[in-house]
Amino acid sequence: MASIVESLPQGLVSHSQPQKSADTSVLADWEIQAEKCRKVLRESLNPDWFLPARQLPSAEQLNVSTFIETCGFLSTRELEITATSATKLVEQMASGSLTAVETVTAFLKRAHIAHQLTNFATEFMNADALEAAAELDAYFKATGKTKGPLHGIPISTKEHIEHKGRIAHSAYVALVDNVAEEDALIVQCCKEAGAVFHVRTNEPQSVMHIDCSNPIYGTTVNPHNRTLTCGGSSGGEGASLGLRCAALGIGTDLGGSVRVPAAFCGAYGLRTTALRNPYKGVCLPGAGQESIRCVISPLANTAEDLGLFQKAVLDQEPWEVETSLVPQPWKQASPLKPGSFTIGVMWEDGRVLFLFLCLSANCCHSLVRPHPPVLRALRYAVEKLKSAGITVVDFEPYNHQEGMDIVSRLYFPECAVTQKDLLEKGGEPVAPLSDFIFNFAPPRPLTIQENWAFNARRDAFREQYHKIMKNRGVDFILCPAYVGPAAKLGDGHYIPYTAIWNLLDQPAITFPTGLKVEPTDTPYSDFKPRSAEEEREYNKYSPEEYAEAPLALQIVGKHFRDEDTVAAVELVSKIVQG
Repeated sequence: MASIVESLPQGLVSHSQPQKSADTSVLADWEIQAEKCRKVLRESLNPDWFLPARQLPSAEQLNVSTFIETCGFLSTRELEITATSATKLVEQMASGSLTAVETVTAFLKRAHIAHQLTNFATEFMNADALEAAAELDAYFKATGKTKGPLHGIPISTKEHIEHKGRIAHSAYVALVDNVAEEDALIVQCCKEAGAVFHVRTNEPQSVMHIDCSNPIYGTTVNPHNRTLTCGGSSGGEGASLGLRCAALGIGTDLGGSVRVPAAFCGAYGLRTTALRNPYKGVCLPGAGQESIRCVISPLANTAEDLGLFQKAVLDQEPWEVETSLVPQPWKQASPLKPGSFTIGVMWEDGRVLFLFLCLSANCCHSLVRPHPPVLRALRYAVEKLKSAGITVVDFEPYNHQEGMDIVSRLYFPECAVTQKDLLEKGGEPVAPLSDFIFNFAPPRPLTIQENWAFNARRDAFREQYHKIMKNRGVDFILCPAYVGPAAKLGDGHYIPYTAIWNLLDQPAITFPTGLKVEPTDTPYSDFKPRSAEEEREYNKYSPEEYAEAPLALQIVGKHFRDEDTVAAVELVSKIVQG
């Protein structure tokens, strides 16, 4: 068998194996620690499910999104299984026409090839997954019933979601000796519903980039164009769902970390209202920071599967264990019909106080127009929706400057000291994007009173935004998922299109339009940047460099209207893709 290094495309292995120091043959202390995790990954691989390097696409082949379908490794039956939605897989297993072992094996084989193409995995759980699948098949044979609504469904998880007896380090070398004592609560809920966990996935250093690279495992790339990032911070999950390595995925989202990877990789990503899904058992520095809550949410390949996941989890009543959760079961929303609701279209993100490059009070006001293919996709969606009888109106964003000003203070109210201390303790190189996001912090730590004041501004902003949506008669907002179709590797900086909804704590879903970047998506001929930020973001774009990237959009609902938001995306995505 070719080694993992030999089998990965050129450029994906810069940090996936131990590196020699410049002066000696002795590994640096941080590399010795990181090697523990790399060894776990290597030993988790099944050599029988790897392709020899000579059979893999060359590094020059950027789009590998359909390689697995054509490489001949999976059987026709296995390709059919991995192309099927989670909802339909459960139906087939309930009818007895499909077994859990068949299903899990097909997804495991596919995931191994996908890892060779994108470097998305941190650990395979082959033996545990196949054992769990066999137990499910035995249960079905004995009872004639499925164990639950996720019976036999293979689910991938972001690395920092804990699995009992396995390392959870959140991409910090300082935490590689952290072994979970129990499964994360959401993992427990899914297992109780019959799900099978088979692979864990990569994340960026600090778990705060819309990129996916760290010194432990290296870089995960976008299967549609391997010069582009798969997004972050749940980037491995984006690649996993984009290449159908799992029927469902679980990530976390503080500023777009589920939605951005789903958007970049052609999948669906849900950001729920906070305190709906169980969060207990996520390894993430800064526990107790509640000014903007991180949520744990699913990725899928259909909107219907997002609802399947949500109902299966909340039917377990996780609030009986994690008492901070709102005891709100998942209620099936009534199907939406054209004319019964209104979509407001947000073409641009409004006048944003963009602080990513503002390290002091010398802040810049900016408005960043989406790249040409994103606006093309938005116009296309609007025309399709109008033709289908959906009520669509323009929606001018309300004071996103104020919103992003609050975000900039509340992400790192202590100036990212927690994250910086862990990186110093671990000793690994600090990535440029980590420095970049840490500079998003205020110039000095907030006092307790200042934190309270920003929380009060946050709450007032939320109430005003809800009032404006209500007064304008807008039920959902349709907007870009990101300023561009994706970001180049190591070059994702602009998050306001997703982060604003985290601040507002509104459910939001990114979904594929079925379109991709075309050669005709040429730069705007009349472009005149209104700020340095807009010029920087716009100068990143050319249709050649973003070739084949899928185009996604975002639907935003109202606070705690998660079920309605999923229902809206079910309808909207069918119309737009139809």
